[in-house]
Amino acid sequence: MYNILFVCYGNICRSPMAEMIFKDIIYKNNKRYMLSCVSRATSMEELGNDIYPQAKKKLIKEGITCESHKAMQIKKEDYKLYDYIIVMEERNKRDVIRILGPDVENKIHLLLEYTDNKNKDIDDPWYTGDFDTVYDLIYQGCIGLYNYLLNKEADDEI
Repeated sequence: MYNILFVCYGNICRSPMAEMIFKDIIYKNNKRYMLSCVSRATSMEELGNDIYPQAKKKLIKEGITCESHKAMQIKKEDYKLYDYIIVMEERNKRDVIRILGPDVENKIHLLLEYTDNKNKDIDDPWYTGDFDTVYDLIYQGCIGLYNYLLNKEADDEI
């Protein structure tokens, strides 16, 4: 089983969108036995808050179920608990390393590393207001990550 942790700044837009999209992919493909995910923040600003209304609205419009959510901050012990820590932008990556310490096991990756948009940040829609583009990028990243993990699982079985 692979445990994935999605991380963004406040855990109210991008990372919970990634969590809900990835769970939707997992459930639709009956891979709950193989993959699990949650999301966290690097900051403390939004702790306890639900998904940002515009992010929730976009997920619902796309047919993605929005589970109950309360923004939580990443903790040092999360490094041991998760196989992949997937961030939305370079700033998140720096903040995660500041909180967790050095990435000695190479667990921290940008979501778009799993797409043709390698090393591209996903802008924070809380500032830009562009939830459509953010959704599309996160969806592409989640599909890419899902396919990567399926291939990795197949390679590990050989």
